[in-house]
Amino acid sequence: MKSLFVSLLLACAGTVTGQEPAATLKPKFSDELLRLQIFLDRELFGPGKLDGLPGEFTAKALDRYCSAHGLAPGSIEAPGFDVATEVPEIYTTYTIREEDRKFVGSVPSKPEQQSLKKYLPYGSLLEFLAERFHCSEGLLRFLNAPLPGLDLDSAKPGDVVKVPNVEPFRIEDLAPVPSLPEVPEFRSRIIFIDTRERMLELYESECGPLLASFPITPGSGRLATPPGHWKIVGIAVMPTFRWDESVLEYGVRSDQFYQLPIGPNNPVGILWAGLSKPGIGIHGTNNPETIGRASSHGCMRTANWDAIRLSKLMTKGIRVIIEGPSPPPKAKPKPAAPAPPARKPWFWWLQ
Repeated sequence: MKSLFVSLLLACAGTVTGQEPAATLKPKFSDELLRLQIFLDRELFGPGKLDGLPGEFTAKALDRYCSAHGLAPGSIEAPGFDVATEVPEIYTTYTIREEDRKFVGSVPSKPEQQSLKKYLPYGSLLEFLAERFHCSEGLLRFLNAPLPGLDLDSAKPGDVVKVPNVEPFRIEDLAPVPSLPEVPEFRSRIIFIDTRERMLELYESECGPLLASFPITPGSGRLATPPGHWKIVGIAVMPTFRWDESVLEYGVRSDQFYQLPIGPNNPVGILWAGLSKPGIGIHGTNNPETIGRASSHGCMRTANWDAIRLSKLMTKGIRVIIEGPSPPPKAKPKPAAPAPPARKPWFWWLQ
C-alpha cells in the first residue's frame, strides 16, 4: 500500500492541478488514490477537492497525517492498519431531492446585482453536488459519464448520482449565527499558517499534537496575508459580506460599498472567523476549485466543507500564528479625478 501511494503522489510531486475536464481524468485517475483522499478527508487532514488525481495537497495532507500519528513521512504503514479496511467503500449514491432545488438559482456576477438578492445560491445542481461531496465537478462528470440517461448539466430531482463516500456537507443545516459561543476547552488551541505552504494547521496547544490541517488560499504580493501573532475575535456562520473595492484593493474603507447576502456563493462562503488584525480573517469561498491555486485579498480562504468543520474545532480567543512574506507598503487609493472647470458659454461677454 505504501509503495502505491508514494509512487502515485511522487509522480506529480509539487504539481498544482486545476480543474480537470472529465475527458482528461481517465489516464491519471486512480481509485486507490481517491480512497486515500477520502480517508484523509475523514481524518480532518484535508487534501483539497477530491478528484482521484496525484497532486500537491494530497501529498501535504498525507505528510501531516503521518507526522500527527508518528509515522514516516508519506507512509501510512502501521501494524494492523489498512486504508482499504478504513474506507471499504469508495463510492455511494445520492438521489437528488426536490428540496435541494431551493439552494440553486441564478447568481449575478456583479456585486451591485448580488446585493439586490436575498440569498446567493449554488449556480447549478452540479455545483451543489460537488460541494456536498467535497469533490471537483470534473470527478462527478467522470464517475457518471457511463450512466445512461443521466446528464449532470440538466440534473433533476429523482436522478441517482454516483459520488465519493464522504460525510456530506449539508448546506440545509446552516443558519445565520452572528457569533458562535465560546468553547472554553478549546482556548489552548493554536492555528498555525505558513502562507508559502498554503496550509492551515490546528494544534491542541503550543506543544500539543496536530489535530487537523486544511489547504488554503492566502493573499500574496501587495495583498499578502500579514505575518504575525493574532487572535480569533469572532466566528460567524452564514455571514453577509460588505463588498468595498477600496478595502479589497487598498485596505481602506470607502462609502462606495454593497452589502451582499448570505449563501454558499457569498464571497466569504459560509464562515467568517475574524482576526485581531482588522479586515483579515479565515473564511469559506464561493469557488472551491481555486483553493491553493489563486490569491485572495489578504485573508485566508478554504473550501466551505473544510471551513464548517474547522469552526467546530476552534473558538473565539485562540491564537493564530501566521508566517510568510510581509506585504509591501500599502498603496494609497487613487483620488477621484477633479471635475473639469465649468466652461462659460461662447457668448459670455454678452452676460
